Amino acid sequence: MAQLTVRKVDPAIVRRLKVRAAQFGRSAEAEHRAILESVLGTGADDFWVQAARLREQTRGRPHTDSADLVRADRDRHAGLTE
Repeated sequence: MAQLTVRKVDPAIVRRLKVRAAQFGRSAEAEHRAILESVLGTGADDFWVQAARLREQTRGRPHTDSADLVRADRDRHAGLTE
């Protein structure tokens, strides 16, 4: 595993990080990792996992073709400007 060193961090940020870590029952170092992982994820593989989850969550729901929505919006705006 790689190591990171972050210099010149505002003391207020460090305090908030420690408070947040304590709230989750983690060390400050573990909280650093959790924040980085949540923001940066694990890459492209993570996208496909999330996409599959969204497909499963919306399975069976009716969907409107986006072209129909765009057309309706254009028609609505055309009526306002003419």
